[in-house]
Amino acid sequence: MILSASHAAIAQSAQALRDGQLLGLPTETVYGLAANANDDAAVAQIFAAKGRPADHPLIVHVASQDQVPLFAVQVPEFAQRLMQAFWPGPLTLILPRRSGVATASAGGQDSIGLRCPSHPVAQALLQACLPLGVLGVSAPSANRFGRVSPTTAAHVQSELGPELLILDGGECAVGIESTIIDCTRGEPVLLRPGHITRAQIEAACGRAVLGKDAPQAALGQPAPRASGTLASHYAPRAKVRLLSAPDIAAKLQALGPHANNLGVWSAERPASDPVMGAGAGAGVLWREQASTAEQAAHDLFSVLRDLDARGVTQIWVQLPPDTPEWEGVRDRLERAAA
Repeated sequence: MILSASHAAIAQSAQALRDGQLLGLPTETVYGLAANANDDAAVAQIFAAKGRPADHPLIVHVASQDQVPLFAVQVPEFAQRLMQAFWPGPLTLILPRRSGVATASAGGQDSIGLRCPSHPVAQALLQACLPLGVLGVSAPSANRFGRVSPTTAAHVQSELGPELLILDGGECAVGIESTIIDCTRGEPVLLRPGHITRAQIEAACGRAVLGKDAPQAALGQPAPRASGTLASHYAPRAKVRLLSAPDIAAKLQALGPHANNLGVWSAERPASDPVMGAGAGAGVLWREQASTAEQAAHDLFSVLRDLDARGVTQIWVQLPPDTPEWEGVRDRLERAAA
């Protein structure tokens, strides 16, 4: 059931979380499937609904920095700087977990991922939860495990069914999941790129950001598991192929009239597109890829879902530039194509 995000609906949703129910929750990144982070039975429902392995940890969403000590210990100074710079916002920090809290959400780890979302509906819900004793909300993306993340309430309903209570906060502004920084190993380590770039992280915390493949000897311990970091993820039913613009043009020309059931997401309309936009199962369905990383990130999952729904069997995507601002988009596309 989709609810417009009124004061009454937010109060109803907060009570549902308090009662151990699941909720479709809008954030600025993607929609999440939410449960009370400290209710292990409710969190288990998330894993079951998504078909997600129970050892794959969830991100806990909090209303503000005030809730961090309830979930984490030994918060390093550089992590505090990142909170001050980017919270509320699309940044998740992996921190040492306080013993006995968010056990199921942690997926068996002694660390916990924390994020403070900026979406006004998410913020209103998290604030409404506090008086009810819900001090944080676990919320991975509201889709089947490994599939395309949802960026509208309708996407969530189509993915998880009409029985789920869903707060409608409109279309997600960012469109891809949060940047994840591991703060458990003495230095900031980028586990998942996103809207907030590596350069922005470095400028805010005053330290070089290491890659997830940095030598363990330099960090003392291996990286913790984190959401959205499997090699194959964010995948539609159609096969995704990443190609350069010349390769797309050449392959379309070679196929000619035999190009069928094919989706193309590229910066320029293919010259050899025979049945542009005519509908599922006919020719080539083209969608324009934005020229900016920010807009492309916003569009990415919606485009994949749209082309999938129209029945294409392959989606050819023009590989974005290999530049820092496109890192989050490239990461999602490479996982979708894996």
